Amino acid sequence: MKNISLNIEKTLGFISKEAIYAYDARVKTCSEALEKGTGKGNDFLGWLHLPSTISKELLADLKATAKVIRENCEVVVIAGIGGSYLGARAVIEALSDSFALLKEKKSGPIMIYAGHNISEDYLFELTDYLQDKKFGVINISKSGTTTETALAFRLLKKQCEDQRGKEIAKKCIVAVTDAKKGAARITADKEGYKTFIIPDNVGGRFSVLTPVGLLPIAVAGFDIEQLIAGAIKMEEVCGVNVPFNENPAAIYAATRNELYKSGKKIEILVNFHPKLHYAMEWWKQLYGESEGKENKGIFPAAVDFSTDLHSMGQWIQEGERSIYETVISIEKPNRRLIVPADEANLDGLNFLAGKRVDEVNKMAELGTQIAHVDGGVPNIHITVPQLNEYYIGQLFYFFEKACGISGYLLGVNPFNQPGVEAYKKNMFALLNKPGYEKESKAIQARL
Repeated sequence: MKNISLNIEKTLGFISKEAIYAYDARVKTCSEALEKGTGKGNDFLGWLHLPSTISKELLADLKATAKVIRENCEVVVIAGIGGSYLGARAVIEALSDSFALLKEKKSGPIMIYAGHNISEDYLFELTDYLQDKKFGVINISKSGTTTETALAFRLLKKQCEDQRGKEIAKKCIVAVTDAKKGAARITADKEGYKTFIIPDNVGGRFSVLTPVGLLPIAVAGFDIEQLIAGAIKMEEVCGVNVPFNENPAAIYAATRNELYKSGKKIEILVNFHPKLHYAMEWWKQLYGESEGKENKGIFPAAVDFSTDLHSMGQWIQEGERSIYETVISIEKPNRRLIVPADEANLDGLNFLAGKRVDEVNKMAELGTQIAHVDGGVPNIHITVPQLNEYYIGQLFYFFEKACGISGYLLGVNPFNQPGVEAYKKNMFALLNKPGYEKESKAIQARL
């Protein structure tokens, strides 16, 4: 079976292979710090060997719970923010039929999302949509007090109980939360909800292979055992004892840090497959929240090609040369569609007749890569053999391992996020939350 693969050839000429391979010793030190738990943030390294240590019992429990939810719900709301929903959404959107919501015959519950914003219009329209639906909720929150998620869950819990009754609601509300403490844990124990644990040593953005991601993915009808199998394989491929020149996570981490050193401050993650849009959003959080500290860090951006070639394409081709691209390419599509011939040929496309649509897409991809490299944009290329659970598991673990190494190369703690707290303090002060009286007075004086 193939693995995802990394190609850095289109970065050479901007940076040298010798400079990249000179990171060998430093990368080894960073990898060993992860392995031995001697680096910054070492209390959040539970993701490192998570794939190979997840128990069959937990996977069976997740699948059994997913079966109960699927049998009792036509809609399931995932309540979470950041890492508490992005990983699950990335996998579900990547594997789902793009038009499943519009089809009358459904293969499972409709998966929708809440708790990732505080928009009154969004929440009103969500609760309005659910009024005549047999719906359930997966509440994902370690503390149960994150404002966005807690507010959404408060609304959804009441609506589910009012519409379906408390007994059925018990079957249809599941909490993924802390083992012992926090508002979500207390509520789940009091109400009798089924619960799964968010490990203390796994941060949100690294949690897709815990119940945080696995339960929603299983409820959506996808194979979580294959997802884990792919991650296990990549855990081996990116292992601490794998030589630098054979280790894709090591080479990716070194290449991006050398590009950063050379003045390439922005990494644009590119796909030519719209199903990967939320995988890009997951990646943006993973790298942005892990590396953006101490006035350092590559800015993570993302584009969906060829769509964004007609908007951002101009800037990427001829704007400030502070960028590089990492392109995710899907080698083999899951569907087959042939371009038909047309007698009138008014659109001039008969030269494509008989070709697969994917061949046209691949030539757009290759043509774009050549144009952007010619325009001064280095390109890293990641090839994914096929869009399925196994290779998504590989891709996600690859990015996680590379992120840990890359953060250590940069000299920051890749496992904390102190900057996220700043807006919360101001918001609570402005809302006059109890306990924030001093901050409320100070911020009102500023206004």
